[in-house]
Formats: sequence, structure tokens, C-alpha cells
Amino acid sequence: MTPRDLTAVISRYWTTYESPLGPLTLIGGPDGLIALRFSNRGGALAHNEHRPELFDEAVAQLQDYFAGTRRHFDLRLDLRGTPFQRAVWTQLAAIPYGETRSYGRLAQLLGRPDRARAVGAAVAATPVPIIVPCHRAVAANGALTGYIGGLDRKRLLLDLEYASASGEPTRTIGSRRQLTLL
Repeated sequence: MTPRDLTAVISRYWTTYESPLGPLTLIGGPDGLIALRFSNRGGALAHNEHRPELFDEAVAQLQDYFAGTRRHFDLRLDLRGTPFQRAVWTQLAAIPYGETRSYGRLAQLLGRPDRARAVGAAVAATPVPIIVPCHRAVAANGALTGYIGGLDRKRLLLDLEYASASGEPTRTIGSRRQLTLL
């Protein structure tokens, strides 16, 4: 194990935020937010230190997002992935609030139109869903496809953004609607 690997293991902190979608576990280190999980996966946090005060800003921004008043996150992130994954995550972050993009369109934007499936795999590996809006990636026909938090949560996130972006009252969150691909 390299010194950097050892530091990464020792210097991780976590907290849980009770979101409208259920508990979210936030994991961070000295360089920023590392992961957001929809639930604690058993002993995965056993060697990490519970430090809720380190996540005050992340929790505040998530609360604003769920209230429909935040469209962009401004947090230090420590995302670990391949160069291709990071390029996909950058494209996801560029999708405007309340809009979606197909995996194929994301591949085109990356200059790799033949890599739609690889884009899908990179989207699925997003370590901080919601903050890096992987829920905004959909199939070519607009259908909702896999999401680490489940398709019901993906639908709720998209409905929240659509309602907020269009000025609809938040009571429409969770309703069915046709996605428009750009």
C-alpha cells in the first residue's frame, strides 16, 4: 500500500443526511467529497470517522437543491476514476438543470460517438450522484434506465428539476411526464 493509499484510508470522514429520498451517506477526505451513497452499505464505513460538522456545506447545498432553490453545486470534490470516466462526469455536470441528455449524445459530445455503452458504464460509476447529475442521462428514446438509487429516485429527481425549472408548483414532483431530449 502506498503512502497516498494509506492516507486515503485513514483520512476519510462520513455523515448521514436524511434527504427527501431517504438517508444519504456522504464520505469525504482532506481533498473534498469522495462519495454520496443512498444508504450505508454495511461495514463500508467501519474504518472511517463520523464527523458531521465537516459536511455542513454539502448538507446545506443538498437541502437547497431539494427545496428547488439550487441548480448547481459548488463543493470541493475528490473524484477518483479513469480519464474517460472523469470526462463523462464533466459532461454530466454540464447538462443544464431540468434537462436530460442521451448516453449517445454524451458520447458525441466527448468526440467518441461509438462509445455510448462505455458512457453508460461511466455514468453508472459516478461516485457522487445528485451532485454530479447522473440522473440526467437517459436512453436514446428518452426512457429512464439504470440509476444507482433506483429508477423511482431518478424519476423524482428529474421531476423536481423539471418543476423547479418550469416554475410549476412542487406538488407536481413525482408526476409522470415525457422527457424531452436535446
